[in-house]
Amino acid sequence: MAPDPWFSTYDSTCQIAQEIAEKIQQRNQYERKGEKTPKLTVTIRALLQNLKEKIALLKDLLLRAVSTHQITQLEGDRRQNLLDDLVTRERLLLASFKNEGAEPDLIRSSLMREEAKRGAPNPWLFEEPEETRGLGFDEIRQQQQKIIQEQDAGLDALSSIISRQKQMGQEIGNELDEQNEIIDDLANLVENTDEKLRTETRRVNMVDRKSASCAFSGGAGLLQLYLPKGVFLSPGLISVQCILDAATHLINLKHYSYLAR
Repeated sequence: MAPDPWFSTYDSTCQIAQEIAEKIQQRNQYERKGEKTPKLTVTIRALLQNLKEKIALLKDLLLRAVSTHQITQLEGDRRQNLLDDLVTRERLLLASFKNEGAEPDLIRSSLMREEAKRGAPNPWLFEEPEETRGLGFDEIRQQQQKIIQEQDAGLDALSSIISRQKQMGQEIGNELDEQNEIIDDLANLVENTDEKLRTETRRVNMVDRKSASCAFSGGAGLLQLYLPKGVFLSPGLISVQCILDAATHLINLKHYSYLAR
């Protein structure tokens, strides 16, 4: 597997920074002797420009790796710290080149001391976390891929849960639609039954009125048979009580007539 381009670029950038420090120290030595150093100055200026471009490239590679999840957030923070250290070195070297900062020999010695503290030739091992300490590039990449796979598995599980919840919501919605249809049908049935009840009630009332009218007319006709000739009942004066009273009177007359015989 090919090495990580970020680390190889970082390594070459650190070498350029060290070369710039050596060139600045050499220029200052020549100037203290009264010698002119135009060619050396041009070389240093070109190296500083190269250092600036390398740092810009490292920033771009780091941003791309973080945004595409090629590395973990922890690894991204670690590389950002190394990059910030490089930016600080660039400012110190530029100030020394313009004779505005510390002597380049001091800068170089400080760089050497930092490398000695790390105890390894690779400068990016500074402040390495426990999770990756002692691991090679391939092992670190495998560890990162494992973490990404675990995150993907978690996202897949979450997606499955959301899909099931969506399906349950759709089923509940369909069930509610069916219940609403049943309620609508029941309401229509109740309304139709109520209308039928009102219709039957009107028919029963009509039959009752006709039955009462027929009974009244029959009673009045029967009473008319027992009245003397030439005496007629007036429809406007007839009532049920009158018919009953007249019938009682006729019965009494028949009873007295029978007794007289």
